[in-house]
Amino acid sequence: MSQVLLYVLVVILLILVIILTMLYLSAKKNPYYVVYDEETKTALTRRVLNLKEELEGELEQFDVEDWEKALEESIDEEVRNL
Repeated sequence: MSQVLLYVLVVILLILVIILTMLYLSAKKNPYYVVYDEETKTALTRRVLNLKEELEGELEQFDVEDWEKALEESIDEEVRNL
């Protein structure tokens, strides 16, 4: 009984090693990351900074009380429709 269990364990480990090796080789052939040239990096950096500034501006203008009031009205309307 213990020999059969050991045999099954060895087979499972062998299959796992084969699968992990295949995944490693696949990841090595096709890396997930992308290498950009300097011009593209600069353009992306500028775009990210612009988006960050836009979001910060919108957050300054965002009124939580108005949003909560609109949300409560929407919930009340949904409840009435039920």
